[in-house]
Amino acid sequence: MSTANKSPRRRAREFALQGVYQWLLSQAPLTAIESQLAEVGGFDKCDRDLFLGLLRGTISNAAELQVGFAAYIDRQINELSPIERGILLISTFELIHRPETPYRVIINEAIELAKGYGGTDGHKFVNGVLDKLAARVRTDEVEANAQQRRNARNGDKG
Repeated sequence: MSTANKSPRRRAREFALQGVYQWLLSQAPLTAIESQLAEVGGFDKCDRDLFLGLLRGTISNAAELQVGFAAYIDRQINELSPIERGILLISTFELIHRPETPYRVIINEAIELAKGYGGTDGHKFVNGVLDKLAARVRTDEVEANAQQRRNARNGDKG
């Protein structure tokens, strides 16, 4: 993945994923994870506020977030790869706690993270889970988006 074209927000999500991944594997203290990541090359180019919000919010709400997406996965949570689990945790946090970010942006960012860091078809799995979750937690926004697409299709036929 080229790092030159990444936005500060994309970088923040990547660093948050690294932090959540580290936490999932080691249960290291949040302060230690934050300090370690702040020393990594390229960190100065990320949106620090978004990074801290995602990392802290995801880790402090992990149990609630897992309940949020558990109904949409086809296996036990502990059977997910740490990358997929981390992406789902962060994205679920954003869907629930960051309504100012459009759900399509959250899902697209999650797909890109899964393509860049996950297994071969991990992005398809992440997409399917988050589409279902978004329909439940962002019902009005998802329906408005679907209505816009229907209107666009009907306008093209006329």
